[in-house]
Amino acid sequence: MKGHTKSWEAHECDQQFGENGSIDIGKIQRLRNEGNARINKVSAMKQGLAKIIQKCVFHEILETLKLSIIKQGMLAVLITLTPGLRNKFVDCQIANVRIVVLPILGVKTRWNSTLELLNRAYRLREFTCKCLQNLKYTDYRPLFTTQDEWTIVKYVMEVLRPFQYWTLWMSKRHRVTLHHVITVYNDMFDHMDGVMRGFANKKTPWKDHFFFTVKLARQKLSKYYAEVTPTTGMLLISAHILDPFRKLRSFRNRDMGSDINHEDETSYTTQYQEALLK
Repeated sequence: MKGHTKSWEAHECDQQFGENGSIDIGKIQRLRNEGNARINKVSAMKQGLAKIIQKCVFHEILETLKLSIIKQGMLAVLITLTPGLRNKFVDCQIANVRIVVLPILGVKTRWNSTLELLNRAYRLREFTCKCLQNLKYTDYRPLFTTQDEWTIVKYVMEVLRPFQYWTLWMSKRHRVTLHHVITVYNDMFDHMDGVMRGFANKKTPWKDHFFFTVKLARQKLSKYYAEVTPTTGMLLISAHILDPFRKLRSFRNRDMGSDINHEDETSYTTQYQEALLK
């Protein structure tokens, strides 16, 4: 643990003071100003938290998720920028984990930023609860996410997992990915269909709302897909077929799912084989 801490502190010192040991006064001042601005923002958000809680209906899936994101974002800023609270948070982890970590600050312009914030907050929820039990931090207790809220957040993270995987996968590729587009969309559609089947007959109100939310998300994804395919559909299909690892297998699976014989003229496989021969 000490080794990790020293390594992290050394890295921070290099970042703030320069590797050659020279002190960058301008950078220190900028960091200080950024910290003060964030603390002021948190203070303003804290004052409005009570109003937010009153207006939100906790059993409405979208409002619950929105409130959880707001609270976890505020907690991340507070824990990261308040030395006493940060030290207490680290102490809560030392006896239980090998590597101590802090909450993640959300960045609106970065892919998966909110999902990463929620994933880290869910992982650290036990330590956050212990930390906020200290009498010094009673004012921050309304920021803690309840178990019912965590249950909803957990389901949402599970629904968004393939979106996180594919955006990360695409962003790290340095070669052509055009031939993967159909596979990516199919995987996300299949995942959302599976979630909807699992929640289709649930009677609990929030689960019914969750089913409706996922249904709307799938419709949104279908809209994006429909806007892509009219102009580039044949290009995507051709690229997919030219992929030696796939060729026509994906279309055969689609035919089987629709109970269409390969020799039928409506078969995807038949149509594209005829197009290739031309």
